[in-house]
Amino acid sequence: MRAMPSRSRRESAAGGQKEDEATEEDDRDSTDSRRMRAMEMTARNLCSDSNADENICDGLIKRNGGDTEITVPLSYALSCKKISPIEGNNLYRLRDRKFLLEDKKRLCAWALATALFGITLMILHNELCPVIYQSGSVYAQTLSSLISISTGCLLILIIAFHYKDVRLFVIDHNQLDWRIAMTKHRVLGISLELLVCAIHPVVTYWWSPETEVDGQRAPSPPHEASEANASSPLCLSTRHKALRDVEILMSAMMFLRLYLVHRTILLHSKVLLNASYRTIGSLNKINFSFRFLLKVLMNKYPARTLLVFILLFWFLASWTLTLCERQMQKTAGNMDTALWLTAITFLTVGYGDVSPVTSCGKVVCLFTGLMGVASTAMMVAVMTRKLALNKGEKHVHYFMTDIQITKRVRNAAANVLRECWLLHRTDVTKGSSGEHRYRQRRLLEAIRVFRQLRVKQRKLRDYASEMVDLQKMQMIMYDLSANWNNSYHELEQRILSMEQKLDELNRSLQQTSQLLTQVVGRQSLERRHSHASAPHR
Repeated sequence: MRAMPSRSRRESAAGGQKEDEATEEDDRDSTDSRRMRAMEMTARNLCSDSNADENICDGLIKRNGGDTEITVPLSYALSCKKISPIEGNNLYRLRDRKFLLEDKKRLCAWALATALFGITLMILHNELCPVIYQSGSVYAQTLSSLISISTGCLLILIIAFHYKDVRLFVIDHNQLDWRIAMTKHRVLGISLELLVCAIHPVVTYWWSPETEVDGQRAPSPPHEASEANASSPLCLSTRHKALRDVEILMSAMMFLRLYLVHRTILLHSKVLLNASYRTIGSLNKINFSFRFLLKVLMNKYPARTLLVFILLFWFLASWTLTLCERQMQKTAGNMDTALWLTAITFLTVGYGDVSPVTSCGKVVCLFTGLMGVASTAMMVAVMTRKLALNKGEKHVHYFMTDIQITKRVRNAAANVLRECWLLHRTDVTKGSSGEHRYRQRRLLEAIRVFRQLRVKQRKLRDYASEMVDLQKMQMIMYDLSANWNNSYHELEQRILSMEQKLDELNRSLQQTSQLLTQVVGRQSLERRHSHASAPHR
């Protein structure tokens, strides 16, 4: 009865201690929360006092009183950490780089469209002028002015493109002065591009097609009149031969603006826009240039790419040849004859029925022949690749050929044995000398055929070992590695099962040892009890 109150007192004391501990913990939590609030208040005060960047209490950053740009989690507000200016500049650099790439693509596309527009106007002017209107008319002046305006717009677009390119170079190399990017090579390239894009027929503004004296048209000399009649199919701004050749040359050199095609294709290609291509290329130190893109296109679409190039070059060269030869009233001045002359020159046939007369036409034919040789070489490479057997086809072909040659080798070996037996029988029967020589010749012929077949079989196996046997060896090694992996896994499973069995055996041995000790202990106790009870009896 006295023990019960003591236990209750102990339990009440323990409960009181627990309540005191709980209250102490609550007090500690309240003090910790107060300290955290005080630290937050101090952090807010410190963040509000900053002058360069105004930090809001939840971690937002404002620059120069503008809109919020960068967010920081709330956990960083206590320490009031700021993003380093280097990281912020990197973010702005990446954004500017993306915008500059978009601007370069857009400017390059507009430049190509403007160049094609100027070339189209030049072709229309040269084709419509002798038929629809005369040189010096309002229509001719309008088209010439439009060509000059398109040329000026093209020059502005080229300058803007290189301006964006220089800015992109400054951002990529983290430079501050743009003049570092203006190397001699870049300056030379920009100057050459501007020179090529500035070329267009401007003789219209230099020379009048008709001269007037005292308000009346002056008569032309006889040789100039004959020359004018000779050049009537060509719409030119002058009858002077030197200036006429200059205008023809400028009109033909406007096709040099088509160099913008490869730049546009490169900037708009999936190879350059794909992040995987760029990552793998940077790891392998590959320069993404038009040469690499052309190789990719020739590997993926060889026939299509070559056909498009040949057709475009064929028509452009034919029209340029027509423009050059039209002034001499020759047969090559017609478009159909120019197409025929370009084709036979491109294919390096040269029948000789038509030939260029002017220097401009000869240069065009020379360039056409060079491009024809290069295109023929590429065409041969493409056809060779198309007609070549792939790995599976080579395997089937070599396998069936090997079977056929093996059969022929066996037949040749049987023929050798048969001829040997017939020769031996002739020697045994002591036949005539003529029959003996006949059997010897047949034996030698059979041996020769057998050797040739063996050599052919050896060559075939050598050819097959380059591709087919290598694949066979690869498959065999793959099967062996798979078998080794399977056997290794089976061995691991067996080892694990043996370990489990050993553990079970160890446990059983321990249990048996415990049982034995218990049995021995009981027997010893029984003996002691029996010995202790024996004297009393």
